[in-house]
Amino acid sequence: MKELRYLNKYFVKYKYSFSLGIIFTIIAQIFSLFTPKLISKSFKVIESFSKDKNVAISVIREELISNILLIIATTIIAGFLTFLMRQTLIVMSRHIEFDLKNEVFRQYENLSQNFYKQNRTGDLMNRISEDVSKVRMYVGPAVMYTINTFIRFTIVIVYMYNVSPRLTLYTILPLPLLSYCIFKLSSEINKRSTIFQQYLSKVSSFSQEIFSGIRVIKAYSLEDQHQNNMVNLANESKSKSLNLAKVQSLFGPLMLALIGISNLVVIYFGGLMYIDGTIKSIGTIAEFILYVNMLTWPVASLGWVSSMVQEAEASQKRLNEFLKIEPEIKNNNPNKSVIEGTISFENVSYTYEDTNIEALKNVTFTVKKGETLAILGKTGSGKSTISSLISRLYDVTGGKINIDGNEISTVNLYDLRNSIGIVPQDAFLFSDSIKNNIKFGKENATDEEVESAAKNAVVHDNIIGFNKQYDTILGERGITLSGGQKQRVSIARAIIKNPPILLFDDCLSAVDTETEEAILNNLSEICKDKTTIIVSHRVSSAKNADNIIILEDGKIIQQGSHNQLINQEGYYASLYLKQLSEKELL
Repeated sequence: MKELRYLNKYFVKYKYSFSLGIIFTIIAQIFSLFTPKLISKSFKVIESFSKDKNVAISVIREELISNILLIIATTIIAGFLTFLMRQTLIVMSRHIEFDLKNEVFRQYENLSQNFYKQNRTGDLMNRISEDVSKVRMYVGPAVMYTINTFIRFTIVIVYMYNVSPRLTLYTILPLPLLSYCIFKLSSEINKRSTIFQQYLSKVSSFSQEIFSGIRVIKAYSLEDQHQNNMVNLANESKSKSLNLAKVQSLFGPLMLALIGISNLVVIYFGGLMYIDGTIKSIGTIAEFILYVNMLTWPVASLGWVSSMVQEAEASQKRLNEFLKIEPEIKNNNPNKSVIEGTISFENVSYTYEDTNIEALKNVTFTVKKGETLAILGKTGSGKSTISSLISRLYDVTGGKINIDGNEISTVNLYDLRNSIGIVPQDAFLFSDSIKNNIKFGKENATDEEVESAAKNAVVHDNIIGFNKQYDTILGERGITLSGGQKQRVSIARAIIKNPPILLFDDCLSAVDTETEEAILNNLSEICKDKTTIIVSHRVSSAKNADNIIILEDGKIIQQGSHNQLINQEGYYASLYLKQLSEKELL
């Protein structure tokens, strides 16, 4: 139960609902116990008539009718109070589920990039859906039935003891055996539930990857192979599920068998006690049988509750694993930071934790407000790492980055990122309208601003060619659009934000040279007063920059303006000549 202690803060938060639910439970149980008493009383009335024939039948009838009406009334009241109990405790569990999902989602947002490199999307989805649902069953039904069982047991045993201590003792004899069985089965359920949840995550992760890469699978005609892989994984998951179900299925029959034994005990020993005169009325035996049967569902529910608790603990353990992770990137400055846009790298080095690749080695450069820096180099030279470090998706492992003269970790993290418009190398669009994807950079943007941004990104003409134009709904990850169109929508999303810093990470790789030229001309006007960093493989994207740096294996091997670099022997000049000759051939 130690993993579930994490949820105690929610019980404290909803203490009034929790307390009210307990009060309703107690009152409901008290009213439900009127029925056995009234039935016992009715038996005694009938027995009194059989012993004394002078008692008027009308009196007997009136008392029996009175008892029946009282049984109906108390049952209705008990039912209504049980309804209120469910309304308080189950509704409370829904609020806790809501809070826990939000907490999990906030943690997902706060965790660093390295976390997402080490965890699969399907597993993360399973935790926020399946695992949280399992936990909800604990804070709702499991807690409710536990409280209900405890209160009913307490009240019923007290009532039974007051009627006949000796018969009560005989009745509860099977309970120690019940407790032992529950303990053994619960331990096994906990083990099997943990294994099953792990396999469920594997199925979710595998399915998510297949859905995301369905075009590649179809292109390589690998449907049958992946179908077989899915069948094998699903069979393993089914096997673990059946193993869990086999153990869980033992609870019901076991509980009912023990309750049946208790009924037989009451009838046998109660009958003997009636014969020897210890019990004065058959009604007492009937009352005890009703008491035992009132314990049937609570006792039977112990197995179900125990199963839910074990499953919830297994799920909460999985949630706790990452809820307790401290994000690597933290906001160290709660005060507002005003970003002007001057960026300087001082001997910056960075090594990726997951691969141990040293992406940058002692990189030094400065970009002043209003200047444009272009970064060129071969694939894997460290270009995109610079963009990630500027937006503080990672923290440097060596050296220092300054923003407006302040060390980047001392700048308010949210103000820093709000001051950056970034177009990533892999353009990501949401499954929403084109308009909303552009407005993602500025939620309160007008339609005129959206169109202006699209025109500057040279994608407006493509958009108005669609049937629903800007209201066209994109498929997952923007699958409706071509690669070049996705890149240009991403550019529109960045420039509509109008931030002081713009980062373009090889975002023109999928557009033709003519469109690239048009976009760059538009950007030259937009970026006049902004700090702009352009990562590219093309000289055409870099030639108008104030400064150009060439990276190779994480080091700067060349630096200068376009005119300076084409007159130097090296990577830039050879790339320029190569791309110039390719352009002439076209």
